[in-house]
Amino acid sequence: MVSVFTNTPALNNDIAEVVRLFLDLTDIVFTDGQTAPEPNNYFLSAELTENTGKLNAAARFVYNDGTEAVDSSACFEMSIFSQSSLILKRLKKRCMKIAVFRAIKKIIPANTPWGSLTGIRPTKLLRELLEELSVDEAERIMLLDFDVSKEKYELAKKILIAQEPIVSAGKNNDIDVYIGIPFCVTRCLYCSFASQIRTSKTDIEGYLKALKKDISLGADIAGERGFRIRSIYVGGGTPTSLTCRELDELLYHTLESYGRCGAELTVEAGRPDTIDKDKLLIMKKHGVERISVNPQSMNARTLLCIGRSHTPDDIESAFKSAREAGFSVINMDIIAGLPGESPEDFQYTLDKVFELKPENLTVHTLAIKRSSELKQRLFDYPLPDASQAEIMVKQAAVTAERLSMHPYYMYRQKYMRGNLENVGYCVPGTECIYNIDMMEEIQSIMAHGAGSISKRVFSEERRIERIAAPKDIASYINKIDELSVRKKRLFSQ
Repeated sequence: MVSVFTNTPALNNDIAEVVRLFLDLTDIVFTDGQTAPEPNNYFLSAELTENTGKLNAAARFVYNDGTEAVDSSACFEMSIFSQSSLILKRLKKRCMKIAVFRAIKKIIPANTPWGSLTGIRPTKLLRELLEELSVDEAERIMLLDFDVSKEKYELAKKILIAQEPIVSAGKNNDIDVYIGIPFCVTRCLYCSFASQIRTSKTDIEGYLKALKKDISLGADIAGERGFRIRSIYVGGGTPTSLTCRELDELLYHTLESYGRCGAELTVEAGRPDTIDKDKLLIMKKHGVERISVNPQSMNARTLLCIGRSHTPDDIESAFKSAREAGFSVINMDIIAGLPGESPEDFQYTLDKVFELKPENLTVHTLAIKRSSELKQRLFDYPLPDASQAEIMVKQAAVTAERLSMHPYYMYRQKYMRGNLENVGYCVPGTECIYNIDMMEEIQSIMAHGAGSISKRVFSEERRIERIAAPKDIASYINKIDELSVRKKRLFSQ
């Protein structure tokens, strides 16, 4: 257990995120004062002061190994260059997190390739630094202040270069549209999404009726405001858990509402066991350009372990059917660090992916999500350690290069093996606009569906406002009208 004292409770979550870089799922308790740790426990003091235009953070970390206490400390100072409350809040977070990170790292030598960064968007941070500072100064801050490794810094730079044509093509009146299908055929071991298993009792009809109303209302708002639709993304869950009729009617309604405007159109088909030729032809009929066929692993025993009700042969069959249906941009998702897998197992998956030659490859690093079955039964599954996960991520980068791909978007999650990252690779020219816009938060998103989050991006103010739809399907159905009023208010700003 880690006991934490801070004079800045508003930063409790930020401090906890840094602690978890080193101690993962260890319990963290915030206390009212300084205290000595019990045997085999930790104590952290983190204090922030502000005076004469500067922020000063001081952290002290103590570990009692049962025989003696090991103590370390670190300080960090940062100039206050703006009185904007939003920027000041951000500076306080950075200052405190850097001091805490440095104090803990002196005692616990964890794998932290992204240094003190805990946010999910390192490339967004680098972009903002480059907008304000010289390249050399931005690099200095990333490498020396945030302690990001040179390798990860170079990865972030490559991604920004790949994104530039798409980012610069965006206009102030552009928005993206997201449509969520929160149903799956089974729940994967590692999943924490608010998706429901589709059964005979699931109110699919009621959900789709509400979703179509949500889409119509959103399209009306977009039309009134003169927004240009940049991309439409149907995600989940598993969108292809819908029947042919349901999928056909949803795509028809979406395009009739928003217009067949030439926007990028993606369906995250996902599970190979839900993809068939009829659904592929329906998507193609409506102009869907991009789909995902997501194996996660090409090892049969791993698929069984993680609760996937399909085989490696099903994956190959679904992929080939998509090619035959005329899809020229297919993404495949795989996960590094799955239970029981070694780097050799992961290389087998990569070799199979290489044979299929998708245009996009998304490489996730396993994250131990708090509400997943994996977290509840963590000790039942042998997981690759941080060094093995790092090897796997490097193997994936090599395979992507063999496929003539470059990295084009990236994000991170809490509790990832080795504190690594998820990277989307693509053959140049096949970048997914929606993925870039969503992860970099450079365009507003009109989102539809249970658990979806609409975002209004105010670029000049570096401010984002959000509206989250209820995750519970019954609540979502009942609150469509209220949700519409809130969206109209948000997008009228």
